[in-house]
Amino acid sequence: MLVLRPVELTDLPQLQQLARASLVGVTSLPDDTERLRTRILDSCASFEKHVEGHGPENYFFVLEDRSTQRLRGCSEILATAGFSEPFYSLRNRHFTSASRELNIEHGVPTLSLCHDLNGHTLLRGFHIDAALERTPSSELLSRARLMFMGAHAQRFAQAVITEIVGYSSEDGQSPFWDAVGKHFFDLPYAEAERLCGLESRTFLAELMPQYPIYVPMLPEAAQACIGQIHPAGQEAFDILEREGFETNSYVDLFDGGPTLYARLSNVRSIAQSLTATVQTAPAIDALGRYLVSNDSLTGYRAMVAELDVQPGQPVNLSAELCAALNVTDGSPIRLIAL
Repeated sequence: MLVLRPVELTDLPQLQQLARASLVGVTSLPDDTERLRTRILDSCASFEKHVEGHGPENYFFVLEDRSTQRLRGCSEILATAGFSEPFYSLRNRHFTSASRELNIEHGVPTLSLCHDLNGHTLLRGFHIDAALERTPSSELLSRARLMFMGAHAQRFAQAVITEIVGYSSEDGQSPFWDAVGKHFFDLPYAEAERLCGLESRTFLAELMPQYPIYVPMLPEAAQACIGQIHPAGQEAFDILEREGFETNSYVDLFDGGPTLYARLSNVRSIAQSLTATVQTAPAIDALGRYLVSNDSLTGYRAMVAELDVQPGQPVNLSAELCAALNVTDGSPIRLIAL
């Protein structure tokens, strides 16, 4: 039985194993013991903190197999991107030039360094065991974060974004980085991403060109990377696209991967989820598969379960499911059909 819960300090060794297996470009999951320890402690403090608005908090979740106590994945929410330092990205927009004498107007796509996305809530750190890809467990790992946000909306911004990892080759080469960032740092793409995970993207972004980059002047291979998704990042993209997230005019600073955006109130797992109360029962006549979570903060739990859900009625849960979800008779729960 797989259950999503807040991270704990005792998860550090297993979390570092997940970090070693994560995709290059998932900079929020660094393979560094002290950085991960700090991230875990910050998350624990965020869950304990009383807040009335979104701030610097980060909420780190792990997917645990309760029978083996093995971690199978992780995901995270940063309540406010750019709260303590600018959140840099590249704005992908057309620059229009015109000549009255020649009666010519021409638009050229450009990339401009910006921090327009400061203040948005950021989803990051999604990683799941390869054996669980394209299964309901992936939906749980990604979407249960959104259900948590629906239960505690005051902790988050009205808009939420996420960066999808862009294209890189099997040997860790990024045509986009080689054409843009490498000229300013003389670092391989994988090393730049590693440093970003260990430190921040600010010190790298501050050395990037401050003037627009004209896309047609980039090599064709680099141009093709703009907005392209790494094959291993496709599932994360697909799940959130079904949630109502859309691409916008921003791409990742290092690999040109797309940025997804949604209004929190329009996210499917929030807008279409049902709330109900728990009723313990020895047996369940399951009629459908659901994502189900409690509405707790530090005791947050979410899982996939076969249930009989009737709007306006209590939902029957077995004793095993109640224990996994950390709920009892009368506890509020949140559900959405898979």
